[in-house]
Amino acid sequence: MNLDDIDREILRYLQEDARITNAELARRVALSPPGLQKRIRKLEEAGVIKQYTTLIDREKVGYDMLCFVQVSLARHVEEALNTFKQMLMQMPEVLESYHLTGEYDYLLKVVVRNRKHLEEFILETLTPLPGMDRVRTSLVLSEIKVTTAVPL
Repeated sequence: MNLDDIDREILRYLQEDARITNAELARRVALSPPGLQKRIRKLEEAGVIKQYTTLIDREKVGYDMLCFVQVSLARHVEEALNTFKQMLMQMPEVLESYHLTGEYDYLLKVVVRNRKHLEEFILETLTPLPGMDRVRTSLVLSEIKVTTAVPL
């Protein structure tokens, strides 16, 4: 889908605040409310807008530790990779997972409540998975830049 300047402006405002009213957003981008709705519907149907969500402060709901976990699998056959991916989808602590090139096969963004929860996650949930080879965990000391906004 080719995005014009108005589409990009709509997306910037929605990334900033997805709860902005249609009337306010239409005013900001100089469109009528029906014209705005038509554009948003096209962006949704094209998959440019994937979903609307609420961002939660993890520490305020008891997840004090943010970690990045690098994982290597012993075998790189399709069956092992698919099994690993399916198991990851069942782990609520895993916020994001990426299949990588390089020394490690996967990078996981993981939240846990405390050190004991991290220990249980690594020893009881992650390392017993079939095909697991190596795990390396890094604890986040401070978050410098966190955004979900794609530059437009």
